[in-house]
Amino acid sequence: MEPMTRCDRRTDVDVRYRLMQRGEEESVCALVEKVFNEFVAPDYDSDGVNEFFKFANPSALAGRTGMEQVVMVAEKGPDLVGIIEILNCSHIAMLFVICRGRGIARELVKRTVEACREMLPDLSRITVNSSPYAEPVYSRMGFKAMGPVRKQNGILFVPMACDLDRPGH
Repeated sequence: MEPMTRCDRRTDVDVRYRLMQRGEEESVCALVEKVFNEFVAPDYDSDGVNEFFKFANPSALAGRTGMEQVVMVAEKGPDLVGIIEILNCSHIAMLFVICRGRGIARELVKRTVEACREMLPDLSRITVNSSPYAEPVYSRMGFKAMGPVRKQNGILFVPMACDLDRPGH
């Protein structure tokens, strides 16, 4: 499979962040599918993969649009290189980045939390059900595991939370 974009050392400088626009659900979900299949799906059985794609598809993403849903994308030139979706302005539903190790995930979380705080000024905690693969990434961003790895409908996840009162959040 061809890479969706070229990742180089200057990625963090060349990346633009913005809210997802209506009609971009297909391209956002294509990025999610590519990253999920490469890094997360190998740990899942077929039930887990199918369950994930019931949630992570263009129709489902469009159907979740609401007042307290924030979907932000990261672009490098014409290409999407990252996406984050936060539900109820408190729970990261999806965070997928093609160019890893460039600070894109951290910046997506930071900017999305800022957008959520504009809607909910008293927001003090963000949660995520992290894949085991992404747990170290979230830990580096200040998230703490709230329990052991769980399996629900074939989906493996670690419940995590980050208190936003800490500096840098």
